[in-house]
Amino acid sequence: MNTTDSNRTKDIGIGKRRYINITAVSGDGERMRPTVNAAATETLQKGIAEFYDESSGIWENVWVDHMHHGFYEPDSSVSLTDHRSAQIRMIEEALSFASISDDPPRQIVDVGCGIGGSSRYLAGKYGARCQGITLSPVQAQRAQALAAAQGLDDKVSFQVADALNQPFLDGQFDLVWSMESGEHMPDKTKFVNELARVAAPGGTIIIVTWCHRDLSPSEESLRPEEKELLNKICNAFYLPAWCSTADYVKLLESLSLQDIKAADWSEYVAPFWPAVIKSALTWKGITSLLRSGWKTIKGALAMPLMIEGYKKGLIKFAIITCRKPES
Repeated sequence: MNTTDSNRTKDIGIGKRRYINITAVSGDGERMRPTVNAAATETLQKGIAEFYDESSGIWENVWVDHMHHGFYEPDSSVSLTDHRSAQIRMIEEALSFASISDDPPRQIVDVGCGIGGSSRYLAGKYGARCQGITLSPVQAQRAQALAAAQGLDDKVSFQVADALNQPFLDGQFDLVWSMESGEHMPDKTKFVNELARVAAPGGTIIIVTWCHRDLSPSEESLRPEEKELLNKICNAFYLPAWCSTADYVKLLESLSLQDIKAADWSEYVAPFWPAVIKSALTWKGITSLLRSGWKTIKGALAMPLMIEGYKKGLIKFAIITCRKPES
């Protein structure tokens, strides 16, 4: 796996609401200033909330409580039970990549928590206090109910909140966890700044997210056919502009965060989308889709596009981790 490491030692005041506006790359692959229209953001977030309000129950019915990719050995052939184990392995591999075991966290935030699978797992693993945020009221309510059923309601809590304007104090968490929520963020600069703001001095930030491929030095944008494919996926899954792994690294570097590492885990998630499609084509999957609504059906119909994007090397499954300076 390729990694990018960068160390920064100068504290430039992370923790205050100070957003750095740097050149980023849009979901169309164009280099641009990440100016985001407030009305468009509100519409997008409403769509995201409704999408997950509608689809989360179906997902839980088939895949239980982890709403993210699994981590597999390349070219592996696995059963549904193995897929669920692979989702746990994804969490463990992310923690290992970030060297979390060296200093277990006590206060965790799960940004884009879904129905709380990661929150409950991390709280149970470390005996930590974990707070999850989501745009979906249905997800927040279900996450809390599952926590109570598992006897973890004293360790975890969930609320509806905006990841771009989090309801937390500066420096509140020693682990900031974002598992496949970054792709929904319309302003990647503000997103990363918020993750850094709520991280405690010495705290770790883990971002696992969908990216498009890095642009070469000679490229100003993605190819037209690549833009078209990403736009179709955006329309189905309520995604704003995509960015590359390199863009995330640049954003983190601009904040003088330390121990920045990034890797492409695309080959380790290859079996996931075929498995999701297979589960959707079961009797349980089909009847659940028919009972759900158009947003969920539209997302299901777009799943082959994700496979196409991975196979063409356009979509990258990225992990990016870093640490906030001690002072």
